[in-house]
Formats: sequence, structure tokens, C-alpha cells
Amino acid sequence: MTPEHRPAVLFLCVHNAGRSQMALGWFTALAGDAADAWSAGSEPGERINPVAVDAMREVGIDISGEHPKRWSDTMLHAADVVVTMGCGDECPFVPGMRFEDWALEDPAGKDIETVRRVRDEIRDRVRGLLQSLGVPTN
Repeated sequence: MTPEHRPAVLFLCVHNAGRSQMALGWFTALAGDAADAWSAGSEPGERINPVAVDAMREVGIDISGEHPKRWSDTMLHAADVVVTMGCGDECPFVPGMRFEDWALEDPAGKDIETVRRVRDEIRDRVRGLLQSLGVPTN
């Protein structure tokens, strides 16, 4: 990465309602304006998982204004890194692009304690990703 380049990350899961939305929330909170990110899904749900919203709110991050969306070629090709979370063959693949697959429990239908564990694991992974990109964290 060059000093004037802002790294960009695309977080992908199936419904874009839990894991990828929490990852985007952490990324935005930790990276601030030093990097860009998007979240999307292969089969977007109707709304964000309300338990994920509550779990993120507990740590001062509001993701309630987000909505599930389908990934686009524009997002994909603008990203320096694509992080997939359980979308398997439905997730896009571009040869030569940096991909990471994060094996995370799907928070859909889970209780708040389970979602908190997923939230905290995502936080740790996002911190590691930002460090690997040379992005200072807040």
C-alpha cells in the first residue's frame, strides 16, 4: 500500500444481517477515516439481526442504520481484501485478489451470549486485519 492509498475491505456473508455487518461496524470504529469498507451478502436478508444490533450497541457501535445488500462487482473490484464468512461457493472469487475466510458461528437465531462471543471474535479479527494492512486503530 502506498501512503496515499486507503486500504479497502469487503466483508461478505450469506444474508448480510449479522457477521458481515458487525465486522463493518468494528472496522469503521477501529479504522476511522484511515481505510474503507463495505459489507454485503450473497442472499441478503430482509433486515439486520436485532440481537447483533443489540450486541454492537453494548460496545458503543450503532449498526442499526445499515441494511442487508447484495455484493456488487464495483465493491468487489474496489476492495484490496475480501473477507468471507460462511458464504461458501456463493461468494465471489477473483484470482490474484487477497481473500480471507473467517470461520465464524452464524449469529442468526442465537441468544445474546453467543452473539457477544461472535462479536468479540470479529473485533479481534478486524484488529488483526487492520494491523496487516498497516492501518492504525482507534
